[in-house]
Amino acid sequence: MRAVIQRVAKASVDVGADRVGEIGKGMLVLLCVLKGDTDAVAVRFAEKLAALRIFEDGAGKMNLSLDQAGGEALVVSQFTLAADLRKGNRPGFDAAAPPDEAKRLCEVVVAELGKRVARPVRTGRFGAMMDVALVNAGPATFVLDVENDKGSSETGVRRLE
Repeated sequence: MRAVIQRVAKASVDVGADRVGEIGKGMLVLLCVLKGDTDAVAVRFAEKLAALRIFEDGAGKMNLSLDQAGGEALVVSQFTLAADLRKGNRPGFDAAAPPDEAKRLCEVVVAELGKRVARPVRTGRFGAMMDVALVNAGPATFVLDVENDKGSSETGVRRLE
């Protein structure tokens, strides 16, 4: 599982004319499920998201978690994070989990994160063409990889535990 996490002042996601998710201060999580990811990986991922200390304390140091900072979370599925760009000019997406499994595991991450934070977790709409808007606070952007149960990624990228 892989994500780009952006600390935001605000973020929203629209599908056509419909606003399907919106948050104030918090984190925007662009989430990609990879082949081999499991429920256990999704739970570890949610635990890590909830525990990340990427929000500033009174001294201006990144010392607070999402809950400690009173923030919200917006999770948007983004299979393009599985792109292999090593050969040629067209990305390959072989490392991405099949859509049904990816959707299910995204839902697991959202549910598990929801158990660990005080505010409701907002989402985009899986598989839809979405317009994501954000104001990056900092800017502060992070990449998180969590190993699947096989211990490696399909793309050969080293993952954090």
